[in-house]
Amino acid sequence: MGGVRQGLAAGPVWALGAMSGTSMDGVDAAMVLTDGEAVHAFGPSAYRPFSAAERACLIAAQGRWPGEPGVDAAASVVEAAHADLLARFEGAAVVGFHGQTLAHDPRGRGTHQAGDGAVLAAVLGLPVVWDFRSADVALGGEGAPLAPFYHFALARRLGAGPVAFLNLGGVGNLTWADPGAPAPEAPGALLAFDTGPANAPIDDLMRSRRGLPHDEGGRLAARGRVAEAVLADLLTHPYFARRPPKSLDRNAFADLVAAVAGMPDADAAATLTAAAAACAADGVALLPTRPARLLVTGGGRLNPVMMATLGALLPDIAVMPVEDVGFDGDMLEAQAFAHLAVRVLRGLPTSCPGTTGVPAAVGGGRVSRPGAAGA
Repeated sequence: MGGVRQGLAAGPVWALGAMSGTSMDGVDAAMVLTDGEAVHAFGPSAYRPFSAAERACLIAAQGRWPGEPGVDAAASVVEAAHADLLARFEGAAVVGFHGQTLAHDPRGRGTHQAGDGAVLAAVLGLPVVWDFRSADVALGGEGAPLAPFYHFALARRLGAGPVAFLNLGGVGNLTWADPGAPAPEAPGALLAFDTGPANAPIDDLMRSRRGLPHDEGGRLAARGRVAEAVLADLLTHPYFARRPPKSLDRNAFADLVAAVAGMPDADAAATLTAAAAACAADGVALLPTRPARLLVTGGGRLNPVMMATLGALLPDIAVMPVEDVGFDGDMLEAQAFAHLAVRVLRGLPTSCPGTTGVPAAVGGGRVSRPGAAGA
């Protein structure tokens, strides 16, 4: 497919993407020059933190579905925060808006991201692509992860592979990409899945016990002792026996949180940090081939304890932050939704059997335009 669709100019265009992840700390926004297939250049980026009140509103709505208490208030927070940040950018042809995931149950009720793209389209005066996950889920996919099609474009840009990307956000997710494949949806081009809990349990621990947003530099974890029995028990969870693709809700591992509840702060942080690394290393064993490099993105790459533990568990693989190859680990997911927005407008797939388990490649996303209802 490809070519001009839905009013988008031919060739590469500047697209603006936004992401508010499971850590619920704020909104990332970034621009990329892309035709939906290749990434031609990286543009400006910015971050807007949620205030304490905004974050409290989002936390209160976690696990809830449209129509349930607190959901409308959370959606208003998401829309206002995104409008505030995205209005600072100039020159974008389209916006990719992920929204804030409140609930994700692909085998049950579906997936729910708060925030209406039509509201942003009206405020920004630009077409907004949003609701990226629902079509995939409706067709039998997991609805996540969605960044792998962007990872494929980055692997192509690197020109070497196969390569693996590990996003250590609230939940960890892993992408194996073969840039030699003809397209991201081609058989064998991609395998992607959620690895397990990453920063979310650590961040929740730090907020509840220390009143801090996260374990800065892994300093608390560095002082603690890992409860190896907790890690061993964690890896017996049925999720790890499932073959990928597979995905998780932010709160899928409540037993892990309960297991550290009685520990001293440092030991709890050390155990949760080691758990994130152990889950990711366990996931690497499921990849089609063992990659030479594991490129780490998300907040976990800034935690030296987590990175050192991951490196020790994968001694035959070069574990490195994505900055080592010229990418921005803070903005990679926001960039991904800019890239995916262009793919949606050009009628290109955004997920496939290897990334979400959907039976066939599918293009997700709704498009809202200024002055018109979403379609």
